[in-house]
Amino acid sequence: MKKLPTLLLILSCTALLACSKGQEINGHNTKTAYRSVKALKNRLSPDSRIEFEVSFWTIRDAKKDDKEFLNAVDGKKPEEIIAMGKEIYQQRKAAGFKGYEEYSSWEEMIAKFSRERIDQDNHKIKSKDDKDKANDVLYKL
Repeated sequence: MKKLPTLLLILSCTALLACSKGQEINGHNTKTAYRSVKALKNRLSPDSRIEFEVSFWTIRDAKKDDKEFLNAVDGKKPEEIIAMGKEIYQQRKAAGFKGYEEYSSWEEMIAKFSRERIDQDNHKIKSKDDKDKANDVLYKL
């Protein structure tokens, strides 16, 4: 009986330590990094989600070497990833990177991607409804 409170204390401390990394990217390897990005993305608001995704893939595109990329994102929170993505955008924009010519700012690029995502979601819903109507089995009697 005397060991039970000690055991519970140890388990509680372990659980708290394990959960403290829940808002950070696990960059031990690419598989765990992608998995933690997916989990983090689902916890963010829709506006932050797109900015986070764009930032993460901007960093991935800028750092081709897996080891360098994993070192850059390991232990980072979504806010830090977004800041890194903005920084890379500014560097590339100043260097005349082809993909960024059409955008005057980071915010404009994110707004465009947000509109595209909304259009994709609306298209999915619309096409799903069309399929449902075609497969309707209700008959008029």
